Amino acid sequence: MDEVFQKVKTAETTNYNFITFVMFWCALIVVSSVYVTTPLIIPFTNQFVVSQSLAAWTSSSFSLFYGIGFLLFGPLAERFGRKRIIAYGLASLTIITCMIGFIHSFWALVILRGIQGFIASTFAPTALAYVFDLFPKNKIATVVGFISFGYVTAGIFGQVVSDLINQTFDWQYVFILFSILYFLTFLCVQFGLPSTGKGIAHKGIEYYIHQAKVIFSQKNFIFCYTITIFLLMTFIGMYTVLGDYLGGAPFHLTDKEILYVRAIGIFGMILSPLAGSIVRKIGLMATLRLGLGISIIGLFLLGFGKHLMVIVSMSVLYVAGISLIFPAIMMVVGQLGGKQRALANSFYAFILFIGAMLGPLVAIGLMNLGSYLLTFGVLAILLAIALLVSFFIKI
Repeated sequence: MDEVFQKVKTAETTNYNFITFVMFWCALIVVSSVYVTTPLIIPFTNQFVVSQSLAAWTSSSFSLFYGIGFLLFGPLAERFGRKRIIAYGLASLTIITCMIGFIHSFWALVILRGIQGFIASTFAPTALAYVFDLFPKNKIATVVGFISFGYVTAGIFGQVVSDLINQTFDWQYVFILFSILYFLTFLCVQFGLPSTGKGIAHKGIEYYIHQAKVIFSQKNFIFCYTITIFLLMTFIGMYTVLGDYLGGAPFHLTDKEILYVRAIGIFGMILSPLAGSIVRKIGLMATLRLGLGISIIGLFLLGFGKHLMVIVSMSVLYVAGISLIFPAIMMVVGQLGGKQRALANSFYAFILFIGAMLGPLVAIGLMNLGSYLLTFGVLAILLAIALLVSFFIKI
């Protein structure tokens, strides 16, 4: 009875709008670090005198350890408490991000980016559980929608902010600015968000191994994770080569003009907050396939674009499709997860960012083998495979 009374009292005194904004902001600012090095590949190649393929590891190392961290911090958050893990992660992220702004060695940059990615993974697997612990059921869908919107928007926001700062100052200031933002966000979380408890007794490693076996023994999860790995692989891959594409013949855009093209992609994100309404109208799997279809068309036509307006429009179309796919595939994994939902989401996030790690490597490798048409075409084919796989998922 006391526990019920405490929950009612907490609901009456909690500012859910403020917490929703903080969770959206955390999703936006933390996940932006995945993308901040995408427009910095050329500056890295020039300063450190390395190839573009090698410079791409400044992005891939982050994504690799970001994905690995998901497998650790989900269980840790259950033991030590959701808010504590998020706050400590932001504090640590402040320090490591600031350190990156003062290094002068390429391999030190790659290593520190890996550490930064590992620390950044404290938020994503913890945030969803925090929301379910704190919010009443009728508010959860809205909060999850805003968190998803933050994740998707970060793909453009991180690139645009990074590119803008690099053009105005130097690339080091990108990380100095983000370290300041992480510190302010840490203060906001530490002193502004309520705690959901000190944590619970944790299960043994044998329990998680057993649950993992259960998940990967189901074909539905295999199909979902196959789609998942192609999402950020194509997203980051596309933006890795888009700037170089627009900077060369016949477009010859300046860095500032390329920045505008990246920023326009934000208009494609408008569908993300509307995903819930679209699902209610046409169904979950139809929404997933619609997003995949839109993205395939946009990505495929990018390589054929001879006019700048066509290329800009197709990039927005591709992003619009991606903004539908992300919330849809998250809901599919959530529905399929059942009692294994938390671990299934951890594997989803891990595989998602394995794709992010491969994105720049695949895109630059394709560019070295052929042309922009080949690169965008192959990336579109990967999404076409994902679309085909989606028809085998049974909910």
